[in-house]
Amino acid sequence: MGLGAVIVASLFIVKAVFIGVIVVAVVVGLWELTSRLDEKKGIKAPLIPLAVGGAAMVVAGYVRGAEGAWVATALTALAVLAWRMTEPPEGYLKDVTAGVFAAFYVPFLATFVAMMLKADDGAQRVLTFLVLTIVSDTGAYAIGWRFGSHKLAPRISPGKTREGLLGAVGFAMAAGALCMQFLIEDGTWWQGLLLGLAVAASATLGDLGESMIKRDLGIKDMGTLLPGHGGIMDRLDSLLPTAPVVWLLLVVFVGSG
Repeated sequence: MGLGAVIVASLFIVKAVFIGVIVVAVVVGLWELTSRLDEKKGIKAPLIPLAVGGAAMVVAGYVRGAEGAWVATALTALAVLAWRMTEPPEGYLKDVTAGVFAAFYVPFLATFVAMMLKADDGAQRVLTFLVLTIVSDTGAYAIGWRFGSHKLAPRISPGKTREGLLGAVGFAMAAGALCMQFLIEDGTWWQGLLLGLAVAASATLGDLGESMIKRDLGIKDMGTLLPGHGGIMDRLDSLLPTAPVVWLLLVVFVGSG
């Protein structure tokens, strides 16, 4: 709760501080992901070019928008290919493939948060993104725990239920209507309903996607940085894929700002 309060406060004080928060989360997330890949699969995705490139991608997205993010992403991929050439060729293909995947999965998706923040009402947009994702996760847990009896994807995530998914949709749509009506300039409640529905879908898919990765690796959590919650990647699983969805819908509904 304290960490969340600091993060939200940075949104409304100095935007650059929040960009720093994103960069730190990206670098730690990349470290967790590459470490688990190495430990469990022997895949050595090069962390240094990923960390440097990932930070550059977030900053470029904030400073230069989508064009800057794409250029930084391409340069990061090239840096991964070149960096791995300094080691023996055995395993080159799997290492660089994992590196490029990591670049897209963590920092590239995070750049959409930075692009949201770039708008005049960027703080409100990012707050809407955070609130809807958290409310979706909370609704899924609360309704699933109380009423869940039908498994959603038992082979991927046994704890998830269809009732929980309905809870995520209901909670997120209600929060979306409120956020679009009262937080986003020129936003309307019906746009919030659509936004909430999209967030519930993307957050659920993101959670299931990371569950697939963890099952493939044979681990429960990506890290231990947050006691009781796992690692940073275990908190970013639903946020990362939701960021481009919220960014796109806000641009369609109210413009880029």
